[in-house]
Amino acid sequence: MAANSDIAFTPSVKAIQSMRGSRELYQKVEMDGGFRARIDDRLRAALSEANSAYLSTASATGQPYTQHRGGPRGFIQIIDDRTIGFADYSGNRQYITVGNLAENPQAFLFLMDYARRRRIKIWGSARVISDDNKLIERLMPEGYGARPEAAILFEITAWDINCPQHIPQKIDADLVAAALAERDAEIASLKAELAALKASKGDKP
Repeated sequence: MAANSDIAFTPSVKAIQSMRGSRELYQKVEMDGGFRARIDDRLRAALSEANSAYLSTASATGQPYTQHRGGPRGFIQIIDDRTIGFADYSGNRQYITVGNLAENPQAFLFLMDYARRRRIKIWGSARVISDDNKLIERLMPEGYGARPEAAILFEITAWDINCPQHIPQKIDADLVAAALAERDAEIASLKAELAALKASKGDKP
């Protein structure tokens, strides 16, 4: 039985791996069953922290297109152990992704976590659902100001986490603000303790 990593390691890819000396390494991956297929704690944690992702689709003729998707942390939600989903917000109304998925369900999600220097690749198929208000409401992040038009469900075929090579470390503004607020609170607390200590010493004869 073929490993699910064959979704990425096509015969052409394998030939180049052999030519460039990495085929033996990835044969071991295949012997171990290939990439992961079900959502585990590691992917669950990554999705709960993600506020940005890139969704790649292709037309029936194979023309690729990649669109950014974002929202509050955790906007990509887990439906079951092989399905994730998110609300499809109203945007520039070009509908390239929606049109591509109408004729070619194959899709790819790429999540980049700059703070932790990790990237997650998810292969699978996706479909747009516009006639299920309960599902759309479930996937809409609470308190988020965007207007949902539909839901996108993504069925996972395989996923993998890459090494951190060449990923620059960048921190999101909200994480920086939280760290600075924590630091400022600690400084204020220390200043208060120091002032109290000085006042205590000043009271002594």
